[in-house]
Amino acid sequence: MKLPDSVSRRGLKLANGDCHGDAPPVETTRKPWWLYLHSLGLDAPLVAVLWLLLFAKTWRVNYHPWEAYVALALVAWTVRIAAKLLGAAMEGVAESFEMKHRTALKRAAMVTGAAALVLIVLNFPLSVYSYLLVGGILVLGYFTLALFSSPSENEISYAKHVLCGIAFAYGVALVAHVYLPNMGIVAMVKSNEFISFSVLCLLASAATDLWAHSRNTADYEVKAADEITLSLPLTLLGAAALVFAVKNESMNARPFFYGILTGAALLQVLNRMRSRFRMETLKILILVCLLTPGLVFLAYELSH
Repeated sequence: MKLPDSVSRRGLKLANGDCHGDAPPVETTRKPWWLYLHSLGLDAPLVAVLWLLLFAKTWRVNYHPWEAYVALALVAWTVRIAAKLLGAAMEGVAESFEMKHRTALKRAAMVTGAAALVLIVLNFPLSVYSYLLVGGILVLGYFTLALFSSPSENEISYAKHVLCGIAFAYGVALVAHVYLPNMGIVAMVKSNEFISFSVLCLLASAATDLWAHSRNTADYEVKAADEITLSLPLTLLGAAALVFAVKNESMNARPFFYGILTGAALLQVLNRMRSRFRMETLKILILVCLLTPGLVFLAYELSH
């Protein structure tokens, strides 16, 4: 007996998995292009160059050559790649992006590091070497802590993140501060701008570890502790930035602190919404949180 055409067509669709809701989801291994900003370590130089511009404008640096921005970008990328390669080697995941491309990344980092050194020697004032000595100690301390922190223990190395934030903020700020006459390292590290940016950087650095630690445990007390460990400092940082902005009588630093406030607020929002995103996506969203203050700074400058 011949079946009606409608029944025959439905049977063919069922056999081929074409009916609505029956077709298996198509899986793809292609990574969105914007995720490569983190994989390739481009997040660090992007944030560094942007905040260097904010520091230079806030501190009224009159002479600031383009070589300073290029050198900072190269150094930031070199250190970022070195940290990623070290982390990948310690985790031992052969399928990771860093392990698959470790030879190319090592060679590229050596080239960029050498290029940065040439730019520093040829274009920076002699006072930069005293700044670099302190910066080198901070970077060495960070890598030492990273080397001796075991990723298998599921513990968060807060000291490593503190050094990461301070070292990154120091490297960015010094490239602006070194061009100021009659100023020194002590004046830079005591400034509210440097302290605020350091705290923002260390909280951004610790965020992914805190979120991963919270996801890997079923203990609600641990989850709550991880939540308050990030949300409370972000709240205090935002409040401090607002106070610094209001008390800045000359108003030249106000857009900088409004930028700090924006970054802290966006990280706070992301902290609340983190369960909606994968860890890879969260790392890119942290980058967005650190770049958006540049728009706030620019908007304030244009409106005044």
